[in-house]
Amino acid sequence: MTMSVRDVPAGHVATIISHLEMLEKPRLPLLESDLYIERWADPSAEDYCALFRKVGEPWMWTSRLLMDRDGLTAILDDPAVEISLVRDGNEAVVGFIELDFRVPRQCEIAFFGLIPALNGKGQGRWMMSRALDMAWRDGIGRVWLHTCTQDSPRALPFYQQCGFRIFRQQTDLMEDPRLTSLLPRSAAPHVPILE
Repeated sequence: MTMSVRDVPAGHVATIISHLEMLEKPRLPLLESDLYIERWADPSAEDYCALFRKVGEPWMWTSRLLMDRDGLTAILDDPAVEISLVRDGNEAVVGFIELDFRVPRQCEIAFFGLIPALNGKGQGRWMMSRALDMAWRDGIGRVWLHTCTQDSPRALPFYQQCGFRIFRQQTDLMEDPRLTSLLPRSAAPHVPILE
């Protein structure tokens, strides 16, 4: 067995990305929640990034924040990309689900998350049940997603419990967004800062 170990340069973050898939629609549990989902038609890049930051900042989500506005707007305006807001009983937005149908016969759950105040409160299973119900439509033969070590430590086991199976893993190295001022230094306290 060959092992390759490399130092992470100062000012950078290393991560392991896990890609997961399911190849047939699971039996979806009948779950109840005080939350509800509604389609988000025509979000502006600014509104989208504000919600993306609200949900993902604790986990160091950066991908959409690093995109140029034209590239992001092209995704948001694509009719094969469906974004839904998750709202609570007071109609406050507490999360979102982004489904990407741009590859024929596939659905990528591109983003899936709740605000930090709802993490660990049992709403994720209800939300995933709804996401899978929306993803598995006629003609879809594969639903997939990815997570990484910069996400919640509960994300990977949660996706596996929901029926997803890992089909690929990758490593990545990026500049630490907390040191470039893209995110505050308080973001992702579970990921060490290497200055």
